[in-house]
Amino acid sequence: MRKKVLIISSSLRHHSNSEILARETARGVRAAGNEVQYVSLKDKEIRYCLGCMSCIKTEQCVQKDDVAPILADMKEAYAIVFVSPIYYYSISGQLKTLLDRTLPFYERPYSFRDIYLITVSADAAEDTAKRAVVTLEGWIDCFDKARFAGGFNAGGLNDANAIEEHTEWLPKAFALGKQI
Repeated sequence: MRKKVLIISSSLRHHSNSEILARETARGVRAAGNEVQYVSLKDKEIRYCLGCMSCIKTEQCVQKDDVAPILADMKEAYAIVFVSPIYYYSISGQLKTLLDRTLPFYERPYSFRDIYLITVSADAAEDTAKRAVVTLEGWIDCFDKARFAGGFNAGGLNDANAIEEHTEWLPKAFALGKQI
């Protein structure tokens, strides 16, 4: 079965470590014969959720920014891979803001089942991304058919393009994409 996979990178740096890992994951998805779509949040206007709850009634947000097409892609994907730099031991603000804007999905049909998280951090400790995972699991818990399917933290990547010196993460990203 050919799966529709959406990869969302939330780094705001151009040619960031997160972006490089996201694209390598996409390469793995393609190698497995699945359909992949890549979205970067770096040039997107993503406003904060207003909490107005209009989307619960209309299935659409009242705000006119770049979120609607991303939500449409998320709703149709079988698997979603979120890629985020670690900011203060959690996901980026851009990604959290996007997740907050998924309220139109609540108690509505959606296709996504498997949710993955790749994080990038300066800190290489094994538990660096645990709060990021907990944050994402809180979002996943709101969707009965979805599950956290895995991921990894690429630690030791402080500087932009540091991945060029830490190439051990590229095969891991490719393998993750291929296993989806």
